Order: sequence, then C-alpha cells, then structure tokens
Amino acid sequence: MQFYRNMWLREYLYPVCDWPEPGCKIVCNMTSTYRTLDKKTICFSRKIKTIEDKEFFIKLDDDAFVDRDYVIRLIRKYRGWSKPVYISDNTRKKDKKNPGVLDGVLYGNGKFYMFNRALAKCLNTELQYKGSRNEDAVFGGMVHSGCGEPNVKYVSEDDKFIWHKKYTNKNKFIDLAFIKNH
Repeated sequence: MQFYRNMWLREYLYPVCDWPEPGCKIVCNMTSTYRTLDKKTICFSRKIKTIEDKEFFIKLDDDAFVDRDYVIRLIRKYRGWSKPVYISDNTRKKDKKNPGVLDGVLYGNGKFYMFNRALAKCLNTELQYKGSRNEDAVFGGMVHSGCGEPNVKYVSEDDKFIWHKKYTNKNKFIDLAFIKNH
C-alpha cells in the first residue's frame, strides 16, 4: 500500500484493507484469503454506497497501475452523468450454479474498473449466490441485479494506460507483483 501512497493518489486513496492498519479507511475481510475476495467486494461496495462526496470510484488490483492522465480524461468525459457508468474490460462467463444471478452477467476484469456514483448507488449489495465466487463476477452481479444492464453505460478500458503485474513504460520496468524482502 505504501507504493500507492507515494503515487499521485494521496488524499484520494481509500484503501480497502484486510485488517485495521495506518492509512486504511475501509476494513473488510479479516481473513485475507483469495477465497474470501467476493465477500470483501460486497463489503467495500456497501461502504462506498455511503460515501456521498465522491463522484467516481476505481477498483484497482494491488499489482496494477493506471495512468493518471487516462483517469483524468475519463473523469472529464463522464463527469455529471446521471446514468450509471462502468469502465473496464468487460466479459461474460457461465456460472451454472447461479442462474439469473451470476450466470452470463457482464463484469469487468479484476485489474481495473472505474465507475461513477450513480452506479455505486444502485448496486445490489445484498446479492445472494451459491459458493465462493470470483469477486469481479460478484461485482458484475451486483450491477446486473441492482442497476440492470440496459440502464448502465458500459465503457471499454484502454489497456495502453493500465499495467498489470509488470509496468513497462518510458524505458522503465517495475515488477508490480513482487517486493523482495531483505
């Protein structure tokens, strides 16, 4: 998390942490396992529904990085929209154990998605489904059942401005997924 504190985010960063620690504004998941990320996603979605003074939200993996100017362009383009806006690399997958809930719903990839206040307000954070599920599919299910796909403006992200696992740009190379302990 220190990496993000040192970047351009500063006071705009609302990290979702597994347990209380300095700088954490939202705490969810006290177990910190990959299998509980779906519950963590529901938890942070409930919390952001109560944040009234922000127009946009970004979900970014801790091993991803997004270009600041790209985010600013998106904000300028979609500022003031009353319609829910969901920006990501959206996909659909089958989930036969959850027909009508998660099966075939449109959802964003995990490395990055950005959405506006209108989308946050209509999320169904009481979504019921069977089994542990991919957290991004669960977010898509909350959008689908709360907002309704026809009511959402789905925008494809531009991957030229989003780096996942590895950052390579302007003769720089950073492994975002590995921090050597010394």
